[in-house]
Amino acid sequence: MIFFGHRFIQSQNFYHIQSIEAIDNTPPSSTIFLEFSEQNLDIITFASSSEIPMALHVKNITELLYASSFGALYIVVEKELAKTAQNIAEKYLFDAKILVFVTDEREIEELGLLSIDGVIFPNAIIKINS
Repeated sequence: MIFFGHRFIQSQNFYHIQSIEAIDNTPPSSTIFLEFSEQNLDIITFASSSEIPMALHVKNITELLYASSFGALYIVVEKELAKTAQNIAEKYLFDAKILVFVTDEREIEELGLLSIDGVIFPNAIIKINS
C-alpha cells in the first residue's frame, strides 16, 4: 500500500489547481490534482497531452474509466467505491493506482484487507491559486 500525507511516511504532495495557468505555480515534475468534471476537461486534456502527472478524483465508475483513458497516474475515490474501482483497475490493467481518501488511520487496515493500492490524507493536497 502506498501512503500520501501520512504523518509517519514521507511522500510527495499533490497540487490542486483550478486552471491551466496555475500549473506554472507548481513545482517542477509535480503531480496535479483535479476533480474529474466537464468543467475541468480543458485542464485534464492539456495535462494529458503535455504528459503532466495527474491525480483525478472521480465519483463513479464512468469517471473512473475516463480518468484511466486520460492517463491519470492516480485515481482517487471515496471509500464506498474503493473495492469496485480496484477490481476494475486490475481487470483492465490500468496504469493508474487507486487511492482512497482517508481522515483516520483506523481506515488503513480495512482498505489493506481490500487490497487497495493506496490512501491519501487531506494534508497531501496543496491548493494552488492562479
